[in-house]
Amino acid sequence: MENPLSPWLDQVILGDCREVLPTLPEESVDLVFADPPYNLQLNADLWRPNVTRVEGVREPWDKFEDYAAYDAFTREWLSACRRVLKPTGTLWVIGTYHNIFRIGRILQDLDFWILNDVVWIKSNPMPNFRGVRFSNAHETLIWAQKTMGAKYTFNYHAMKALNEDLQMRSDWYLPICKGSERLKEGSRKLHPTQKPEALLYRIILATTNPGDVVLDPFFGTGTTGAMAKKLQRHFIGIEIDEHYVQHARERVAQYVQLEFNAPLYYTPNPRNLTRVPFGTLVEQGYLQPGDWLFFGPEGETKAIVQADGSLLCNEQRGSIHQIARVLRGGPANGWTLWYYWDAETQSRQPIDRLRAKYRDEVREQ
Repeated sequence: MENPLSPWLDQVILGDCREVLPTLPEESVDLVFADPPYNLQLNADLWRPNVTRVEGVREPWDKFEDYAAYDAFTREWLSACRRVLKPTGTLWVIGTYHNIFRIGRILQDLDFWILNDVVWIKSNPMPNFRGVRFSNAHETLIWAQKTMGAKYTFNYHAMKALNEDLQMRSDWYLPICKGSERLKEGSRKLHPTQKPEALLYRIILATTNPGDVVLDPFFGTGTTGAMAKKLQRHFIGIEIDEHYVQHARERVAQYVQLEFNAPLYYTPNPRNLTRVPFGTLVEQGYLQPGDWLFFGPEGETKAIVQADGSLLCNEQRGSIHQIARVLRGGPANGWTLWYYWDAETQSRQPIDRLRAKYRDEVREQ
């Protein structure tokens, strides 16, 4: 059966997202990432101490008559995105103090449910050359789901692994787009607000799965599409500026999607594994009643396996976790603390190895 999104998948579409989005099938995309106009409304040039001008955002797409016009524009594109989002879908939107608070209110008015606000702290921000305010060193992202209480994708363990096995926080230290990553025409930036690839990499890895569809209604130079391809996701990019569209198409074409290899793109989630009681290993013959288990890879404390899957250690009987808690004097996970003697390797091995072996054999059946 053909995917109803096929005509749009992995395409950079030239047009106004408010006109293009109504042509997409309803409830068809998994994630929206939006980097809308910031409505900066710069009225004067900004100059560095060396008397060179700062290149701000002066493009016509960032100019609005007043706040009411900007709010109407925001409500229109957010409503269009809401229509194409699946009930389980989520949306990210990024902005600065110029616009993010107005967007947040409109999101809530449209019944989006805010899951997090994330602060992107720029490790190398541009200084405030006029010296009259604090240097703007961050931008704010809002992460919201379409339907409050619906199941949504959050790859918690992938984020933890990305952060050296620590829970990922809502303050992200990432550099601004620079070096060879920054697209230029001559000495000028191609796009004034090009986002770093690391930012989109993290968002897509955290809140989508391989094969999901990521929609970017303000595609710009194509960072979202490039990172979607890199992570084995599909993308739909909509961009109103023909010049950006040309460069975005060239950019995403450079990312060749390798043949899909699931272990490369999925992070195992222990919560999704089939529960295996320790007694199952005794029932299935992976361990025998009367076998000895050792507390730790080199510890002298031993326990004897009982026919019902409990352990007997120093005249105390209990589960692998109960006996481990007694020996440690605190919380303990018996799967990681008890070892058995493996005749093949002539060494002690964690009993969790037997549990993994059992799961693999059941999966193959």
